[in-house]
Amino acid sequence: MKNCFEIPAKVNDGSQLTSYTLFELRQRLPGSRVVLPVCSLGTPYEQIASLADFVLPPIFHEALTEELKTQIVAQIQRCFPYDRRSDVGWTRSLSSRDQSIPELEIVELPPRSHPVSDAPKILAFSVDTAVEEHGPHLPLATDTIQSYSVLDELAGEVDGFVTGPPVDYGHLTWGLPFGMSVDLTPPLVTRYVTGFTNAVLEWARPESIYVVDVHGSIVHRRAIVAGLEASNADRWAFRWLHDSLVEFASERGDQHAGGVETALVERVSKDLLDPNWWPERIAEIEAGEMTLERAVELTANLDDFFRFAETGRPNGIVGKIRNYESLDADLMFERMLAVAREDVSRLLAGESQANRDAGESPWE
Repeated sequence: MKNCFEIPAKVNDGSQLTSYTLFELRQRLPGSRVVLPVCSLGTPYEQIASLADFVLPPIFHEALTEELKTQIVAQIQRCFPYDRRSDVGWTRSLSSRDQSIPELEIVELPPRSHPVSDAPKILAFSVDTAVEEHGPHLPLATDTIQSYSVLDELAGEVDGFVTGPPVDYGHLTWGLPFGMSVDLTPPLVTRYVTGFTNAVLEWARPESIYVVDVHGSIVHRRAIVAGLEASNADRWAFRWLHDSLVEFASERGDQHAGGVETALVERVSKDLLDPNWWPERIAEIEAGEMTLERAVELTANLDDFFRFAETGRPNGIVGKIRNYESLDADLMFERMLAVAREDVSRLLAGESQANRDAGESPWE
């Protein structure tokens, strides 16, 4: 059912923009045509992928009012490829290198009905920040890749469990100074999640909805839960999958695009890590990483964060890439899968109060 958009299978390949790394996009976007599709649920992936040189994840007619569409499109244009919020004094990051990058185009495909034949017991999808830089070696869609590695495993195990298209836009902060990232803002996330959930309920007629993410921001996750609560779904569950990995991630100072996420993406496929960087240039990757403390300090004044990013020293990683060397990717994946299995079992048992917690977070 994910035919609206495919989960990336290989880094820096094809027209799907989120399969590329931050560093690769800096090189390739100048002179390229980049589009944001607005399409219907069920639109064939091939139709979307053929629209331009680079295609952002779509937003869906059925999930949008005209007002919400206008606001979401404006916000994406404001952020991508580089943030342009001059009204609050922010600079256009790295503008001296990328003035030839074209403006983002909006392509609206006509609304079309793509009916689903069989109503699933559970329809599952992620709400992740798929348009978010993850340093020089990981694709933008790193979070969505991790979420669907769990959902796809469950789809192979559980009868009636079906994966739907992801919501690929969410709330973020740290990616904005480096570019190639989209912050949808929490209020827009909530409204879009409500519209998307109602749309897939009507489209697929599932008995239950299961939503996951791996993004670290608790503000993002609370916006998701608020959107689900405002929807027409009677039976649903939400899970922050990295809640089970705190001892490997935050307790080791490894929050974003470091060892944990590298190991989990590599477990999905080695083809998803840029071979020009990984693993031979791990020392160079390490030299550009930031600590959580530094990221939090800079987040308090985003003007300073943008100026810091423009020095060229940081590479977008907030964490510890060397953490990779002591991690067991299979163990971490099984931790995530175990909590997801429990949620699914409760939904299948008819529990209307299956997990609805945004999870605790050691960082914002």
